[in-house]
Amino acid sequence: MTDSSGYETVIGLEVHAQLVTESKMFCGCSTDYMDSPPNTHVCPICLGMPGTLPVANRHAIEYVMMTALALHCDLPASTRFDRKSYFYPDLMKGYQISQYDAPIGHKGWLDIEVDGQARRIGITRVHLEEDVAKSFHMQGCSLIDVNRSGVPLMETVSEPDMRSPEEAREYLVKLRTLLRYIGVSTGNMEEGSFRCDANISLRPIGSTELGAKVEVKNMNSFRGVYRALKYEQQRQVQVLQAGGSLKQETMGWLEAEGVTVSQRSKEYADDYRYFPEPDLPPLVLSQEWVEEVRARLPELPDARKARFIETYGVPPPDAGTLVSSRTLADFFEESVTTAGASHGHALSNWILGDVSRLLNTANVDISDSHLWPEGLAQLLDLVQKGVLSGPSSKSVLDEMFRSGKAPAEIIKEQNLDQISGSDELLSAVRQAIADNPGAVADYKAGKEQSIMFLTGQVMRLTRGRANPGLTRDLLQRELA
Repeated sequence: MTDSSGYETVIGLEVHAQLVTESKMFCGCSTDYMDSPPNTHVCPICLGMPGTLPVANRHAIEYVMMTALALHCDLPASTRFDRKSYFYPDLMKGYQISQYDAPIGHKGWLDIEVDGQARRIGITRVHLEEDVAKSFHMQGCSLIDVNRSGVPLMETVSEPDMRSPEEAREYLVKLRTLLRYIGVSTGNMEEGSFRCDANISLRPIGSTELGAKVEVKNMNSFRGVYRALKYEQQRQVQVLQAGGSLKQETMGWLEAEGVTVSQRSKEYADDYRYFPEPDLPPLVLSQEWVEEVRARLPELPDARKARFIETYGVPPPDAGTLVSSRTLADFFEESVTTAGASHGHALSNWILGDVSRLLNTANVDISDSHLWPEGLAQLLDLVQKGVLSGPSSKSVLDEMFRSGKAPAEIIKEQNLDQISGSDELLSAVRQAIADNPGAVADYKAGKEQSIMFLTGQVMRLTRGRANPGLTRDLLQRELA
């Protein structure tokens, strides 16, 4: 924020994402714990028992390498794990195995766009650690579920390059899209697999020195992050304008009340007493291993968006929406492969319009629906050839979505092919004229728009099968 307040807002984000591995970070316990009874996916290692030895999960390491490469990070020749010591009830060992000054990736970037303005946000580091247990606070006591403890957790730390809550929200959306695209995390904030801590400070406009950093926690949605940062931004401005000072502290976001509250003073890195994890050897990231992981990366969203615009003529906003979901983008591309590149714009209109309407109503991903790309391409071809009218095509699409049948089969079953013969249409045209004397009188009085009403009546009588152009011609002839 650089407005009449006289202060500039500086925001950096720390994003934790659970990785979609089958087993935990340092033991063989299953990560599929969401619907399980408490403390059933546990072993001596994730319970923090003395004398146990961790073994690193190779898949988790490679997922972080993939993410670092996708974020244009540098990968070092070697990396290591560290012990991060702090004492919370949900930390079983009294320390967390994490990474500090030797992360898997560092010095990367992610491009975002807000209000038509492109911004490049620096990535400080991408590192790997283990998740902690979960606390449940009840009247008079707290309970601990260790099922989550030890789940592989990737942390992506940004540079303090964001200047507004809007930019922070867009960064989160873009980062989650990327993680889902490369298949390393579900990114479900409601399940806690994608969590964000925000650091926000203010400084006088023109200053290069950072102000006192306030960390905001307990935000579980993009909307929550935006609202919390907006509130904290305004709170800090009011404190400074009143002559007060800000201190480095951790604030909790109360969603229902819409306010932040102080939780504790903010820790510094020295408070965690980092030192190399003695039970895990350093990791050597050989060039061969890095290139093997790089080869698994799919075409990334920004590159795919540019190609959709260039190759298929999709408008930039529509291309951005298509690539926001890999399954949606895959469906579009398979449809275009069948229909031809020249039909890209028309297919994107269908997918972002009526297909998205059906998906949202059913609350399913396109990969879980009965629609298939070749079927949508066939439907578009039938519309463009005049076999189906607009209303009938929507009916066919609805049935395709419900049953998975081919459009030609549905047209035959429901007798939905477009009526384009004047003799067949004439009786419906005359019926519409006879049933609507008011509209006929309005048309003869010079109200041209009445022809549209009468056309609609013919479409109703023919269950949407009438050819609109021919219908209009016949109405004008009969009314003359």
